[in-house]
Amino acid sequence: MNAKIILLPGDGIGPEVVAEAVRVLSAVAARGGHNLKFTERLMGGCSIDRYGVALTDEVLADCRSSDAVLLGAVGGPKWDDPQAKVRPEQGLLALRKGLEVYANLRPVKVRSPLIDVSPLKRDRIEGVDIMVVRELTGGLYFSQPKERGMTPEGHERAVDTLEYYDYEVRRLAEFAFRLAGQRRRKVTSVDKANILESSRLWRQVMITMAADYPGITLEHMLVDTATMRLLTAPKALDVVVTDNMFGDILTDEASVLAGSMGMLPSASLGASGPGLYEPIHGTAPDIAGKGIANPIGAILSGAMLLQYSLGLPTEAAAIERAVDRTLEKGYRTADLLTAGERPISTREMTEQVLHELE
Repeated sequence: MNAKIILLPGDGIGPEVVAEAVRVLSAVAARGGHNLKFTERLMGGCSIDRYGVALTDEVLADCRSSDAVLLGAVGGPKWDDPQAKVRPEQGLLALRKGLEVYANLRPVKVRSPLIDVSPLKRDRIEGVDIMVVRELTGGLYFSQPKERGMTPEGHERAVDTLEYYDYEVRRLAEFAFRLAGQRRRKVTSVDKANILESSRLWRQVMITMAADYPGITLEHMLVDTATMRLLTAPKALDVVVTDNMFGDILTDEASVLAGSMGMLPSASLGASGPGLYEPIHGTAPDIAGKGIANPIGAILSGAMLLQYSLGLPTEAAAIERAVDRTLEKGYRTADLLTAGERPISTREMTEQVLHELE
């Protein structure tokens, strides 16, 4: 197989973890006789510094013509002025919209060697395996109008709009139900239907779609209940489908189950075109450049890239197994430490994963 992959390392620890993911992808490709061509481009704060915008039209065009896009993270204190007209996150939103990747898959899997890293009790999280399906190109982050200004009375006012169309919910629901059919056949739809009109539409569409999947159990859960159930009864969840903002918050919370945000990958997919893959963590500017970031979220994002965009599930599974064996042997970056353990560097963690691949 020949494939073109665009790399968007971004800011902070993004370049560090993307580089390690590329090492693993290259090793797996070489073993399988595949030719992966990696091309690096700027996005985020580094693009603002160079071009004045977070994502140029040329970079977006490159991404759209690729087979897949691997992203690090964008943002940081340097560009974090709330008054700024141009922000790194604008590039991320424009990329998602430009690639038309409306379904964000965020697997939350508790790996046995890391059970004691989580602050939650072992019997509560052992065996947890959740797939969060987050709507990615609508809702509060994208809906218009967005306004900020002064009222005639002299008060500053800001407006964000929450809007969903039935087709946006329908296509995501279809994605969630299909995934559930390959797993434990249960979908939990998270909304705020007791308050929000958009959530009432969401729930109505989910109920209608469920009729097409009679073998799948559908339950509805208010987001405030979901935040509690995610920590108190996570084993009861299989596929969780929710809107853009709720999904963003819930998956960050779910990182507590896995032990660290550095462990969680993601895949953003659409009806066609290249997928977008990225660890869910941020740029972590406090540790950037120190060589201590956890590369596993990026490495596992690479595994999802192989599975969903390149159709190489065997190679993806090989990376998953190598990560598990590395953790079973006790190797830990600083974010995964428990008492008495010695941390290894970003590069050393990747070296161990590569060793297990061999």
